[in-house]
Amino acid sequence: MDQDFLLGDTTRGLRFQLEYQKAEEHLRKWGVASTVIVFGSARVKPGEANGWYDAARDFARICSEEGGAKLAHNGPRQNVIATGGGPGIMEAANRGAHDAGAPSIGFNITLPMEQEPNAYSTPDLTFRFHYFAMRKMHFAIRAAALVVFPGGFGTMDELFEILTLRQTGKMDDALPVVLYDSTFWKSLINFQHFVDTGMVAKRDLDLFGFADTPRQAWEQLVKRGLKAPGAKA
Repeated sequence: MDQDFLLGDTTRGLRFQLEYQKAEEHLRKWGVASTVIVFGSARVKPGEANGWYDAARDFARICSEEGGAKLAHNGPRQNVIATGGGPGIMEAANRGAHDAGAPSIGFNITLPMEQEPNAYSTPDLTFRFHYFAMRKMHFAIRAAALVVFPGGFGTMDELFEILTLRQTGKMDDALPVVLYDSTFWKSLINFQHFVDTGMVAKRDLDLFGFADTPRQAWEQLVKRGLKAPGAKA
């Protein structure tokens, strides 16, 4: 009951541990062995002309149906959709898993401007973190693949963190990364300029690929090594 003590500087390590432990226990209870992370803007809305919301929803449905996450699937759940749990692209991806009758994860975060969990992530797999670091750790622990839709600074942070983990060998070398909407990404970032100026090796550009349809995104993941029990040949 001593809130001053529990929320003090000296107990920060304990709070880190508890944020790790609660989510871990729920994920194990649900048999979540691996996840497919979907990042993207919280500002995207259904029906917008860019089609990103609908594409994220359709991709997550395909992934949930063919990746091994469905509720009827026997054994450990594979490739369960995991998002930041908020609105926009996150909502769309959780919604796509919901359409397929599969569970999905919402790793929400407490922000100054309140971000409420969306209505589609599985309630028992919806978490609200205080620490960005622990949230990012949970994203990475079970990640089997990453699909990144257009987004802002937060999306860039999440994308480049995963790419850095891949580049430095701190994450599974087989983890495929796909950027959705090649026109957006190639207009936003001159990836070749990193190579031309010696900032990264040429092979580092092979850490990710591009896709322009939900089906293409899924096929890119499988082609790049994602293990998917129900993938179509």
